[in-house]
Amino acid sequence: MTQPATAPLRAPLDIEFDYTRSLGPVLSQFMAALAERRILGARGADGRVHAPPFEYDPVTAEPPGDLLPVGPEGTVLSWSWMPEPLADQPLAVPFAWALIRLDGADTALLHAVDAGSAAAMRTGLRVRPRWAAARTGSIRDIACFEPSDGVADDDTDTGSAEVNPGMTITPVRLHYMHTASPGESFYLRGLAERRLLGQRCDVCGQVYVPPRGTCPADGVPTREEVELSESGTVTTFCIVNVGYPGQKVTPPYVAAQILLDGADIAFGHLVLGCDASEVRMGMRVKAVWADEGVSHFEPNGEPDAPYESYERFM
Repeated sequence: MTQPATAPLRAPLDIEFDYTRSLGPVLSQFMAALAERRILGARGADGRVHAPPFEYDPVTAEPPGDLLPVGPEGTVLSWSWMPEPLADQPLAVPFAWALIRLDGADTALLHAVDAGSAAAMRTGLRVRPRWAAARTGSIRDIACFEPSDGVADDDTDTGSAEVNPGMTITPVRLHYMHTASPGESFYLRGLAERRLLGQRCDVCGQVYVPPRGTCPADGVPTREEVELSESGTVTTFCIVNVGYPGQKVTPPYVAAQILLDGADIAFGHLVLGCDASEVRMGMRVKAVWADEGVSHFEPNGEPDAPYESYERFM
């Protein structure tokens, strides 16, 4: 359905990256044991057995001694049913997230339980691990837990293990629907028309771009619409030299704060179209448009702006 011109804009947003971390000496042992279909815990100074093992004792802050086997069966302490699994979750069918106290442990492990139905899931349910066929030294070497009061699977290990010792990669994914504020929506609609729009405060006269909807100095709505110039001044900047997976701009490149002519606040954008070493404070730049809005800014050939014209906007 087409939204009215005055309705806030909405769009799905996805943030994702793969987080790689060192496991350290304790969790490296724990993960390596999972690849061998074993679960390890650690005994604390107070006698309690923690599974997964702690890296530092919660009582003494000392690292644990030798790890000890626990489980593999356990008891569900509490649970929450997942009727519609999300992408990348352990199971593609309805399942339960559960806190499971493994036999021989005093703390709980969080994992998925494939109980078949919500009616079959309960606190106190006895469960056992269902091991992944291909194991890598990860918590996902346990594909899930399943009720242990039924017929057990063949315990013969016909899978494979290829462990990356000491390291783990955790995909981080966040998917959500963003609703733009009225000020944002006004600004975004302007970009679609290749216009840079801001709003002016009725009290102090400051022009904000992108518009915020209210003046942060006076706390009043900013109702007067202002169309800004496509030219501006670099107030501060940094040269980005470090790359990352999926990067669309090849380092080195410049991320700068740009004060558009007629605005009273600078905003961040890319400065391209010249060598990164040529960018400087006071450089005059202009917007370069792409289908989705302003692609970047580039030098417009004008003499540098005097420092006094932008010193209070740094």
